[in-house]
Formats: sequence, C-alpha cells, structure tokens
Amino acid sequence: MLSRRSFLTMSAALTASTLATTPVQAAIRTRMERSVFLNNIHTGESLKTVYWHDGRYQPNAMRQINHILRDHYSGDIHQMDPQVADLLCVLHNRLGTHKPLQIVSGYRSPHTNAMLASMTDGVAAHSLHMEGKAVDIRIEGMQVRTIGRAAKSLRLGGVGQYPSSNFVHVDVGRVRTW
Repeated sequence: MLSRRSFLTMSAALTASTLATTPVQAAIRTRMERSVFLNNIHTGESLKTVYWHDGRYQPNAMRQINHILRDHYSGDIHQMDPQVADLLCVLHNRLGTHKPLQIVSGYRSPHTNAMLASMTDGVAAHSLHMEGKAVDIRIEGMQVRTIGRAAKSLRLGGVGQYPSSNFVHVDVGRVRTW
C-alpha cells in the first residue's frame, strides 16, 4: 500500500512527464507505430520505413532517415532530430495521401547553407536545416497552399510556403509562419 506522500510524489512525476513531452510527441503519443514515406528528388532514393515501434525509435530506421535527408550537395549525413520524423509522420497522415513526401532539402552543411544563402534571399543564415531540425517538402499533385495549411494547423513548429519554388518548409523550432 502506498503512503499518501508516495502517491502524491508518483502523481506529480507522472504529471510532469506528461507535460514535458514536446508538441510533436503529444500529437502522436497514441500511435503504436510511426512511419515515413520519403522520396529524395535529387538522389532518386525512396524510403518507406517504420521508425517507431515498441515505444522507441528504431536505430536502423533513424539511420536510413538521416541518410535520405543528407546534404545532397556535399553528401554529409547529420543526425536529424527525431521530432522531424514525427512531424513528417503527423503531416503525412493529416494530408491523407499515399504518395511519398518529396524531399527538396533536409540537412544542410554550413558550407552548403552559406552557398545557398549567397544565391537567394529565401535561405536563412542560421537555418534550422544545419541543425537537422528542418525539411523542405512537396507532394506530387498537391498544392503548396494545401500542404502549408495542413502543416500550420498542426502548430508543431515553423512553416514557410514557397509557391514559386513549389515546396513547403517545416521545422521543429518555435511555431511561426511565413
């Protein structure tokens, strides 16, 4: 039998652990399995994998995700924030499509980011792409506006719409839109 103090301590710990989850984790907490279906438009590689099973991220699947989201200019692979996979999973489900998320840009090395920033106004000097916390995506046959609206409705991070370049930026940073 638990003492009143033990019961209150356990209750407080459970409440704190529930509140400590990120918005992305809270959005998919009830899913038993989480998967992504990705196609890198620059390399032609596709990946359909279950990356969360039995209550944990699957290391091999996460390595595959890191690989397909690598810097396609340099080939550099960076560990992506697992919340990016969660965000892509939730967004893909929200959109209700069976088509893959086409990857325009995942991780960017500082060198690649600087090169792109020097060529266009749309690249942030301190981009979350360099931290493995952002991905630019599109879906064949789906409008940028549709993807952007769905991503914004999740309120799980930043969302930028680039209709002239035909992609949507999503990240697991603070909630903001442009």
